[in-house]
Amino acid sequence: QGEIKYPKHELPDNLSWGPDKWDEDYRDNNRINCYETGTSPCKAACPAHIAVQGYIRKAKEGKYREALELIKKDNPFPAVCGRVCNKRCEAACTRGTIDEAVSIDAIKKFVAEQDLHAETRFVPEVVIPSNVDKQWSQKIAIVGAGPAGLSCAYYLATKGYKPTVFEKNEKLGGMLTYGIPSYKLEKDVINAEIDILRDLGVEFKTGVDVGKDVTLDDLRKQGYKAFYIAVGCQGGRLPGVPGEDAIGTDMAVSFLHDASENHDRKLVGKTVVIGGGNVAVDCARTAVRLGSKEVGMYCLESRETMPASKNEIEETLEDGISVNNGWGPKEILKNEDGTVKAVVFKKCLRVIDPQTKRFSPVYDENDTITVEAQHVIFAIGQTIDWGDLLKGTKVEFHHGNYPVADSLTYQTAEPDIFVGGDVYSGPKFVIDAIEAGKNAAVSLHRFVQPGTSMTIGRNRRQFIELDKNNIVIDSYDTAGRQEAKELEGDKHSFRDLHGTLTEEQVKIEAGRCLGCGASVVDENKCIGCGVCTTKCEFDAIHLHREHPECSTMVRSEDKFKAILPYAIKRGMRIVFGKKTAEEKASQKKHKEAVKAAKAAKKANK
Repeated sequence: QGEIKYPKHELPDNLSWGPDKWDEDYRDNNRINCYETGTSPCKAACPAHIAVQGYIRKAKEGKYREALELIKKDNPFPAVCGRVCNKRCEAACTRGTIDEAVSIDAIKKFVAEQDLHAETRFVPEVVIPSNVDKQWSQKIAIVGAGPAGLSCAYYLATKGYKPTVFEKNEKLGGMLTYGIPSYKLEKDVINAEIDILRDLGVEFKTGVDVGKDVTLDDLRKQGYKAFYIAVGCQGGRLPGVPGEDAIGTDMAVSFLHDASENHDRKLVGKTVVIGGGNVAVDCARTAVRLGSKEVGMYCLESRETMPASKNEIEETLEDGISVNNGWGPKEILKNEDGTVKAVVFKKCLRVIDPQTKRFSPVYDENDTITVEAQHVIFAIGQTIDWGDLLKGTKVEFHHGNYPVADSLTYQTAEPDIFVGGDVYSGPKFVIDAIEAGKNAAVSLHRFVQPGTSMTIGRNRRQFIELDKNNIVIDSYDTAGRQEAKELEGDKHSFRDLHGTLTEEQVKIEAGRCLGCGASVVDENKCIGCGVCTTKCEFDAIHLHREHPECSTMVRSEDKFKAILPYAIKRGMRIVFGKKTAEEKASQKKHKEAVKAAKAAKKANK
């Protein structure tokens, strides 16, 4: 790519700085997260914009605690994401244009594992103004203990708050606990991540259904100044076909919830899962583990366009599950006792309207198949169960029963109510919810501080991906992508058998990173102090004066030579200069104090 030139900020040196130059949002616009030349694609692609290149370098150097600290600046749950992230960073990895992408998620998992097994866990430092006594006094309530709510609580706690998280279930974690099967994410990992929130002072109240057991008005009377609603999408969608109410049908969310509570439950007979996303995959693989003798997935999409990730589909096939593409439900046939007998499917000819790009399936009603089944699980979408949570508030709703809120601040029409996560965006991935929770923490912090703007000076976290097609890669480590060894055990159990890279593998894999980020110095902000040159462990930073005639500054390397003559003269004046009686007495007193201190030190020896 060659030398990169970065734009300088315009300065008022020789310009007329009139009203046209005024920018009321200067504090934000002045903060450039990423120049037009771009940043590392992995960081730009990650919804949380984690400093991927940075923590991979730390891992390569064996500085795992520092790597973890860097990750947790943007993601408080690396052990969780190391197991269930959809890996958008790897999809964008520049190394993937050469051979295979860096196994970023596996490195993150290894780094997190070091902390999980450490005698002393990493607890982030709470950063709070010096004029505040230990913590902020404002009370903030978070409704929902899923990834969005927990992320919000974490970052509020690091800002000096003691938020309270209300969860209607008895266990924390939301969909992490009740929606993701243990063979992908074991519950002790979730609990270990949540323990850090407890160490930060976050309070949890489980078994409390806000809106039913206690209202928002009740909480306001208790002194809560702001609320973050992150209850997720806990309901399911029905296909709207005859027989969908048959005994033996179930919604994906409730099915996974029940399965997480009772691994001993048995599914007798054949199971049909309707849907093609990751949730449908989870249902199908869970059905196998609950004893169903034959499991089949049926979805509208083709194999290439299925919403489920490729590795999820591969593991589904390895479990002996059939994946049947291009079929939509037409009818659920019942036995005389009302139980499921079979499912009639019709051929799907098209899923997306090519003109509008919207979901608009077209079927051939005459091309059908009938599949015998005793259990049918609908995994075709999720809905929000609000209950009485927002009853009596000014919160507005739009299509799909989703709340209307500002896209930057997440603030609703009710000023003290903020929303986020799946309940605002619709069902997404864990990392999306984590980022939403972090942004909400910024908004809540600003809201409860009197006179603080919700937007001015706010870091919008906007990044531009490096143009991978316009860079020169001269040399790189030729090692192949490292894969973790699977653990031994029953592949159809609820135990997570996905292994972790060894330390040696991590070093090799981290060495495959091309380091395609960039170090940026804004010359109009650099004051030439030279501190960076002394702090860099690799002596990689040097200051050079391009126009010495334009400044009277002395290079740090020449400072001693420059000040030496003046230092000698000053020393001579101090030693031989005339002193007043007061100065002489002070000097004598100082000498006596030094002499006494030396004598005391000698006596102690």
